[in-house]
Amino acid sequence: MSDTYNYPAEIERDEDGRYVVAFPDFGWGATDGATRDEAMAEARDLLRELIAVTMREGEDLPDPSRAAGQQALVVPPVPIALKAALYEAFRETGMSQRRLAKDLGVAESEVRRMLNPDHATRAGTIDRALRRLGKRVTVTVGEAA
Repeated sequence: MSDTYNYPAEIERDEDGRYVVAFPDFGWGATDGATRDEAMAEARDLLRELIAVTMREGEDLPDPSRAAGQQALVVPPVPIALKAALYEAFRETGMSQRRLAKDLGVAESEVRRMLNPDHATRAGTIDRALRRLGKRVTVTVGEAA
């Protein structure tokens, strides 16, 4: 299980001068923008969707590689990073949704919603579930890029 969901992105200019961004760790998907800033904002949205699709398909999230050369590190929105952490911790344990629900004292439908990348879940709820799965959330704040 990864301890971060920040992924390196390759940024190139196309023949029209637009900035094209792709995430090599996922191997698919790209976005672009007229300016580098616009492309990076779009990249954050794309990263959210790449993580969400991987979760919806029940696949393993790729471990983020180190940014190299001209690659930029893209930080996903906090809600999807928390969902990804819960998704990976849950899969790692092999526990059933029913068992996690029982341990948390909630309905199984609530656990399904927690694991659904498209359903809003409070950070405290995810933190509680992660603790039950033997994980903890830490927060690191850095300078804005």
